[in-house]
Amino acid sequence: MNPRRLLVAALLWVWALTVTGCSASGSDTERVQQPAPSTPAEASESAAGDQPTEAPTTPAEEVAQHPSLTDYFDEVPDASPIELGRVREQTAAYTSYDVSYRSDGLRITGVLNVPTGSGPFPAVVLAHGWIDRDAYVTGQGMTRERGHLAENGYVALHVDYRAHAGSDDDPELLGQLYRGYAVDVLGGVSALRASELPVDDERIGLMGRSLGGSVVLQALEMAPGLVDAGIVYSAQSSLEADNYRQWGGRPVDGYGAEYASRHGTPDENPAAWQDMSTRPYVDRITEPVLMIHGTRDEDCPPEWARATHDALAQADVDVQLNWYDDQHAFGPQFAQSMEDTVAFLQRHLT
Repeated sequence: MNPRRLLVAALLWVWALTVTGCSASGSDTERVQQPAPSTPAEASESAAGDQPTEAPTTPAEEVAQHPSLTDYFDEVPDASPIELGRVREQTAAYTSYDVSYRSDGLRITGVLNVPTGSGPFPAVVLAHGWIDRDAYVTGQGMTRERGHLAENGYVALHVDYRAHAGSDDDPELLGQLYRGYAVDVLGGVSALRASELPVDDERIGLMGRSLGGSVVLQALEMAPGLVDAGIVYSAQSSLEADNYRQWGGRPVDGYGAEYASRHGTPDENPAAWQDMSTRPYVDRITEPVLMIHGTRDEDCPPEWARATHDALAQADVDVQLNWYDDQHAFGPQFAQSMEDTVAFLQRHLT
């Protein structure tokens, strides 16, 4: 090759190297764009190389998992024998005592009516309705029912619930949407069976009014087969969203206020309220159920009772719904409702 041409080629080669090196080390605004990866695998490797090696953390504001009624299934609490306290009342038909027992790590108080005689007697554990815990006194809410049952030969145990009267407090009660109440009622059944009282262990039923009606359904679902019958009297809805919308408007002491503050309202988090309701789990109930409701109930609308009855019937539960021309607390029709209650118990506590 011509020497002149060789010199020109060499000079061009040196110039090209110099230009290339400047481009690779230029400023950010002049940085050469890298070619896109040609295959999906190369794209994946490239993306992975651009990511930090430490896994991202869960945001602090993430909502905690809400509880469920299923958390309580098939765990019947043991209980100490019932301890008799002072005599409250003595009639020809029965003697009434202040009582207490220990269950689920708590001391639970209540009132016990024992029929006169040697027994053994069938028994009913009573679940009272909503009463302000600060105003509640032991045995309040079902005095009429307790007396009527004892006069007809039934041991009647009224459970005060945790955080009521002389019962121990439970810091998790409100956050668990009061499900501890049903645990206390089941503990009452265990306490009766652990005691030396004249109780027929094979003939025990549950009865609850208003909020207590919901407590009875919860207890029947938590522990199928533990008792022989359930009575649901002027009960709340079997959907907790209904109950919150009816009574949960007050931010501090409204129904479910603490639960809503932790897990959201039914509109914000419907699953949190559905999972704590009894209606989704009625197929667990194995005992016959008597429902009693007033056609003019001003607190718990009659349509709630119809919906609960229909859900129970569709689940093949042996359920009977009796209607009475009365309001929530029952006045004129109370005696008839209790006669029907005793007739139901006589059929099923055998």
